[in-house]
Amino acid sequence: MAADAWAPERVSHSPIQNDPVFMSAPVRNSILELKALTKQFGSFKAVSGIDLEVGEGEFFTIVGPSGSGKTTLLRMLAGMEVPSSGDILLKGKRINDLPANQRPTCMVFQSLALFPHRTVGQNIEFPLKIRGEPAAKRRERALQLMRQLRLPENYYDKAVTQCSGGERQRVALARALAYDPQILFFDEPLSAIDYKLRKALEKELKDIHRETGKTFMYITHSLEEAMVMSDRIGVMREGRLVQVGTPDEIYSEPSDKFVSEFMGEVNVIDVRRGESGRVTSEKFNANFTAPPLPGGFETGHLVVRPEYMRFLNDGESAENRLTGRLYNEYALGSRIQYQVRVGEHVFIVERLRQKAFEAHLDDEVTIGWDASDSILVRD
Repeated sequence: MAADAWAPERVSHSPIQNDPVFMSAPVRNSILELKALTKQFGSFKAVSGIDLEVGEGEFFTIVGPSGSGKTTLLRMLAGMEVPSSGDILLKGKRINDLPANQRPTCMVFQSLALFPHRTVGQNIEFPLKIRGEPAAKRRERALQLMRQLRLPENYYDKAVTQCSGGERQRVALARALAYDPQILFFDEPLSAIDYKLRKALEKELKDIHRETGKTFMYITHSLEEAMVMSDRIGVMREGRLVQVGTPDEIYSEPSDKFVSEFMGEVNVIDVRRGESGRVTSEKFNANFTAPPLPGGFETGHLVVRPEYMRFLNDGESAENRLTGRLYNEYALGSRIQYQVRVGEHVFIVERLRQKAFEAHLDDEVTIGWDASDSILVRD
């Protein structure tokens, strides 16, 4: 199955709603279903009542800050923790009590857990050897996986300890694929790798996912990894899934202030309902034009991404504008990020490097945005 064959059609949501989890469209061809899944350690709920469906062939990523419960969730799915309550269904079959070694799933750990005293080929063949496959068949499958993961065939007899970090990542993934699992689980496998190699492996993992058609379920604290690789993302906070959707849905339509800030730097203005469909900020003693206010909205936050905030020169207009002083600027590769102080509040404006804003630090500047470039969220 192609990696994106499962993907639901994009649906339009209001950024503010009352559902406990802000979800995208229903999943087709579900392979994994969680029903009210909970894990409790004493009085502490590490995972609390999670409902989720993962589509067959999907690259699904769970993101969240440290302590949000994402690793505990993954350990339950892989069979290394038993749920306190709720159900895990794999293709409709309840697997709560099925041991890890009897599940058609496989885990790629952050530590990789390779056998240091064995060669590349022996590491990849290990699950096939456990199954009792003959030596010739094991070697044939190992070489096939090495070609697929761009490992030279002459690495078959190479000590795994002599491989680079990126090569060891490929060996670990090849060993996982040798199990021929229905789902591969990844527990932050790229977190200890330098930036350049991590970026290369992100692309390779996405390519491998597409080539194999396997279901990948990935855990990370890195927003960037999740945005680059995933078909859908689930954001966790304090043991709960607070939003599930495509990268674009979560970035453009966050369900609350936590998600909007977790998914990247944002400008946030506390507001309350004003008159004539506008919102009022007491901090700035100003009224702003906002997206349509949903019924029942009284207080919340107006969110503007830095790339939608713009500098206004004389004669230029915007539906909303504030005046402050240029406080600092940072070069971020192809982009430049500017900080603008309005009173004690710092706003962030981003521009492409070739469209850099020409002003000096401490100059008075005017920034602005339109209602369509902003989002209303609750706490």
